[in-house]
Amino acid sequence: MLDLTLARAGPTCARHLSDWGADVISVQAPGASEEVVASRDGFDYQNLHRGKRAISLDLKSPRGHEAFLRLAKSADAVVENMRPAVKHRLRIAYEDLKAVNPRIVYGSISGFGQDGPYGDRAGVDQIAQGMGGLMSITGAPGGGPMRVGIAVSDVTAGNLLALAIMMALFRRERTGEGAFVHTSLLESQLFLLDFQASRWLMAGEVAGQTGNDHPTIAPSSVYPTADGHINIAASWPAQWKTMCEVMGRTDWLENPDWRSSRGRVAHRESLNAAIARETAARPSAYWIALLEAAGIPCGPIYSIDQAFADPQVRHLAMAAPVEHPRLGPTHMVASPLNISGADKNLRGAAPVRPDHTDEVLAGVGYSSEEIADMRAAGVI
Repeated sequence: MLDLTLARAGPTCARHLSDWGADVISVQAPGASEEVVASRDGFDYQNLHRGKRAISLDLKSPRGHEAFLRLAKSADAVVENMRPAVKHRLRIAYEDLKAVNPRIVYGSISGFGQDGPYGDRAGVDQIAQGMGGLMSITGAPGGGPMRVGIAVSDVTAGNLLALAIMMALFRRERTGEGAFVHTSLLESQLFLLDFQASRWLMAGEVAGQTGNDHPTIAPSSVYPTADGHINIAASWPAQWKTMCEVMGRTDWLENPDWRSSRGRVAHRESLNAAIARETAARPSAYWIALLEAAGIPCGPIYSIDQAFADPQVRHLAMAAPVEHPRLGPTHMVASPLNISGADKNLRGAAPVRPDHTDEVLAGVGYSSEEIADMRAAGVI
């Protein structure tokens, strides 16, 4: 697979495929500065670009463009996240590659779509969070718009494009034809709204901010304890009844405001306050042990270091070991996917320099003399 991606959304897509065995060739512009090269040892670049091979190629030069088309002729897929106009200007759009390889699957992520009123706009995660409605429902009521603390639009777009590429490759097995598959940060963000979007589309309800409370279920929130905070989600009537019993507050079951699911949502402020008075009297571990034993979903609220120290996270091996050629042994975030019989180990660190240029070009028929001449001309 040829990888033309930058930033986060596109590399997230390529990382999925690389993690599970694809030969991903990162195509980079020649002449990266030493500052850029040094930054590639950093945690973000290494996490996003691990397990790839890298080549340098000037796509703007005729010889570089020709070399790219030669690579595309034998590629299964290509992925990019340029603004739509850029790939057409470089003559590396789907139509250009389909002409030399009708079986190619061309994956693309844009900010707002491949065309339309905003088709040529550049897009980044926070802009998509705002335009896709997410910031309007995140945060405490009346607190103003709030971004989610991760690049949720970027990562989701990358996840969805990886899925789309695999679906297109599977379809190709039946039809013999490639495809142009694409998504955008905006589409991915709207998709993530899920039931909040359905509330609007089907019922005309515009969701607002509810802070740590679930928008449509109660009790489901963050509650203080003697030594911190915990999450409790007694979402269903049976769970609500059980929670009242194990907490020794069966009197709550008789409160007319809280007797029905609808009533508990309508009166969530008084309900949460009552629960908080109880939970604040004992430490988090006490409540988690009590509620878990009764089948009530609950859990601690971790910082990131605490999350990776949790025994279940350790069991899931989400901190994957990898050997970095300069930094030595380190860890990266493991793939969250699990496939029986498949090796989940990371294939290696990300390439800092385009060290695979010669071997990749030789693999599509370039002689050592041609490669040397291209290097002297600044094409690679």
